Amino acid sequence: MPRNAEMSPWPEALLASILAVTTMPNAHASLTYLALGDSYTIGEGVPAHERWPMQYVAALRKSGEHIADPQIIARTGWTTDELSAAIDTAKAHGELHAGYDLVTLSIGVNNQYRGRDIANYRKEFSALLERAIALARGRHDHVLVLSIPDWGVTPFARSSGRDRAQIARELDAFNAAAEQICTAHDVAWMDITPLTREAGAEPAMLADDGLHPSGAMYARWVELITDTLP
Repeated sequence: MPRNAEMSPWPEALLASILAVTTMPNAHASLTYLALGDSYTIGEGVPAHERWPMQYVAALRKSGEHIADPQIIARTGWTTDELSAAIDTAKAHGELHAGYDLVTLSIGVNNQYRGRDIANYRKEFSALLERAIALARGRHDHVLVLSIPDWGVTPFARSSGRDRAQIARELDAFNAAAEQICTAHDVAWMDITPLTREAGAEPAMLADDGLHPSGAMYARWVELITDTLP
């Protein structure tokens, strides 16, 4: 998606597994967090502190958890293969840790936007999910995947002339494929798409480009996660 064009709740068991790291061997050691994605992860059009990974870290800290700022590998417009290539580059440059306590993944909107097919997405998303698990030291229960928001509800989509019903159908198909793959890998899946369909067209929920979410919408995503915290 061009730069200016471009949840089932988190199970408590997943959170408990991640936060259990704080008990060994140093209870005050910071958890490490890697966020992988595209414009939604990098927060196109919002200040850095309003990106959803940053808001989530802030929420965890408020609850008393020790967690470092997220390392973000994401860029507006990236597709699955471009994210994978970026991970390769970061690895080659020694920019990745040996492993992370938490890895999140949100990718696919640009595959849909560019008209790529589901078979291609299934293959490349599956490979990315396996990489995410490996980056979480092989712990599938330390990985969280977010669904693709529905950009078809936005003013940008309305003015683009594209069929918004078709966008919704295609995104449903992409999300169904990703959820199925996550289930097969026993990885937590968070469906934030309904939030974007319910309020994603409201001015307060949009960045200035009329396409990407505002910090207020990202806050709703984070609320969906933190609502399940003990």
